[in-house]
Amino acid sequence: MQEKKIPFSPPDISSKEIKYVKKTLKSGWITTGPSSLKFEEKLASYCNVDHAIALSSATSAMELVLRMLDIKDGDEVITSPYTYTATANVICHRRAKPVFVDVEKDSFQMDLKLLESAINKKTKVIMPVDFGGVPERFDEIKEICKKLGREDIVILADSAHSFGSKYKNSPIGSQADFHCFSFHAVKNLTTAEGGATVFNKKNLKTGLIIDDQFHKKMKIYALHGQSKDAMAKLKPGAWEYDIITDGFKCNMTDIMASLGIAQLERFDSMIEKRRKIHKIYIDTLAKYDWAILPFYKDKLGTESNFHLFPLRIKGFSLEQRNQLISKMAEKGIATNVHFIPLPMFSFYKSIGYKIEDYPSAFEQFKNEISLPIYSTLKENDARFVVCELVKLVEKA
Repeated sequence: MQEKKIPFSPPDISSKEIKYVKKTLKSGWITTGPSSLKFEEKLASYCNVDHAIALSSATSAMELVLRMLDIKDGDEVITSPYTYTATANVICHRRAKPVFVDVEKDSFQMDLKLLESAINKKTKVIMPVDFGGVPERFDEIKEICKKLGREDIVILADSAHSFGSKYKNSPIGSQADFHCFSFHAVKNLTTAEGGATVFNKKNLKTGLIIDDQFHKKMKIYALHGQSKDAMAKLKPGAWEYDIITDGFKCNMTDIMASLGIAQLERFDSMIEKRRKIHKIYIDTLAKYDWAILPFYKDKLGTESNFHLFPLRIKGFSLEQRNQLISKMAEKGIATNVHFIPLPMFSFYKSIGYKIEDYPSAFEQFKNEISLPIYSTLKENDARFVVCELVKLVEKA
């Protein structure tokens, strides 16, 4: 009989979140407004960047940036096949071509040698993926672009997993030209749904100037291309507005933002709780040769935010991994797989991609199992998870 029930990744909601959301609900202003602006200011400060724009999702953030960069038919955007589909879908939405670069052997990060060979005259953007909260190697990617005389290539980081991670002792958010975060319900910091893009002021080698005016224009593009937001139209006699472009509808509401503000005030303590769960797993699994442990920190100060615990089981086949997931479920333990490589999906097959062209991605996928890791997981439950896993693998 199943005694425990350990979910995979429930949100951490305290009385503070409820208080802040209730206050917003009672304020009479529940769509984009003062709380959204406050959340953006706090995000920019946390990431140590000039600008943050709170949006409806990381997906909309990435697509909005590609729109601002005028990515279109005939352009190529390089990214990883080992990611969630949103990363590549937004490229397809712009009618550009996703160019997948296989991951390195025994790594969830792109093979930089293959990345270098994938760059050509059509390459406009590189979208590194911070898989599991581990920052990509941004300096090395920039060096490759410099070496090839292609510093005009824009680095747009899919940082959906990595809010709160560190790259060489600095918070993620300033390493790429743009970073896009997710605040979905399963992320370390949640606004239920939601996301953001953050960036610094700079002059891109494409000729695009990233400044206060760009920031303003981007917010207009996020709200139908409307020249005034709802707050601006509230001013006496200011009802009239213009539509200056065929914009999106991907703004964040104040309800979502107030949830995010409360989460941000508790964020460091939530990360610390994740760190403790991660250590319990590492301390136990390090004893076993079959356990291929995930990266979490290096000597240069790059550190995961412990968003995922993507364990790989050496020697396991796809079928054995799937059986392990089922056996863990019988014990009341929810696990997951991150990710099914994109070339394995019907849509990407239909437009010409084959998993055989990305052998390392398949090798990572076939024996990967993500263990539950979240800030409300009790340490004794984490010990139960890892002990049951060890028993099942040792029996296999």
